[in-house]
Amino acid sequence: MADKQRRASELAADHTAEAIAARLEDGGVRHPYLRDAILGAIDGCVTTFAVVAGVVGADLPVSAIVVLGMANLLADGFSMAASDFQGIRAERQVYERERWIEESHVVQIPEGEREEVRQIFARKGLAGDDLDQVVRIMTADRQRWVETMLDLEKGLLLHGPSPWRAALTTFVAFAVAGLAPLLIFLYDLVAPGQVASAFMWSALLTGVTFFAIGATKSLVVNQPWYLAGLETLAVGGTAAVIAFAVGLGLKQVGIAG
Repeated sequence: MADKQRRASELAADHTAEAIAARLEDGGVRHPYLRDAILGAIDGCVTTFAVVAGVVGADLPVSAIVVLGMANLLADGFSMAASDFQGIRAERQVYERERWIEESHVVQIPEGEREEVRQIFARKGLAGDDLDQVVRIMTADRQRWVETMLDLEKGLLLHGPSPWRAALTTFVAFAVAGLAPLLIFLYDLVAPGQVASAFMWSALLTGVTFFAIGATKSLVVNQPWYLAGLETLAVGGTAAVIAFAVGLGLKQVGIAG
């Protein structure tokens, strides 16, 4: 009961006039970039451990594991960040193009655009004087008119994330999580012979990282933390098994040759 009352009090405090005004400032949209961080971390950990598993399966030295793993961190991390940047930038370019089109339509065929606004709100259940008043208000200001069309007709976000921040978040998360499978091998390279079963320790650390990433993912998806953790662990484990099998197979082919 106390916890329910506390949540109700927090909800009420979040919906005061001052709190709402602060939340709606700058368009009312906040982009915590948690999605970019989670996706980058999952991909970084999966791909780096896949490299480690493949190299171990091929029975290559520790130095090869470190070199190929670090190359994966930099190259794949940059590639994923660049893809994130280009994707978000393309979305904003589409938005700007559609905005230009709508603005020209409002100037050239205002009655047609006004009729589009009317039909959009009519589909939402408005009619009669209420509908006429909404159409009149929404089309009285050109910026509001255009943004209404972009939002309700085109389905475009008026305020999107920053391509630069999204790309940086993706790269940092990729590099940090992707470093986990390599840590034990980096230590083994610095202090040779001090680590027994380095691959098993790497697998254990990677599994913990996979689960932690998945559990964190539950913050942005409607899924229990333990199920999200196990799901990510299963995805990463599958990638690792495939990579290890490929490396082992290539090793056998080399021996046979």
